[in-house]
Amino acid sequence: QVQLVESGGGSVQAGGSLTLSCAASGNIFSINAMAWYRQAPGRQRELVARITRAGSTDYADSARGRFPISRDNANNTVYLQMNSLKPEDTAVYYCNAPRPIGGDYWGKGTLVTVSS
Repeated sequence: QVQLVESGGGSVQAGGSLTLSCAASGNIFSINAMAWYRQAPGRQRELVARITRAGSTDYADSARGRFPISRDNANNTVYLQMNSLKPEDTAVYYCNAPRPIGGDYWGKGTLVTVSS
């Protein structure tokens, strides 16, 4: 089992920045990629950014160039640096790690609110 715990959410004005952290614990050697997803009210959960253990990254169009994802393998932590935040970035942000045998591990989420 792997446990994922997010932190760093909060309220910020448009144009501001926040950094989200996701700390992984448990059988961390079983996971490779880790990712951030978000879910806004009334919308489906969507991928924001993904990073492999080797450092390869993948971004949603809305996040590319604004939300760099990074990973500290020594401390089992993934970060999402969110810059130039917009009101439409308001959502609950979830940390994710695909299970090697199928399915996913999920954190409980952290709320990000961006006011105009």
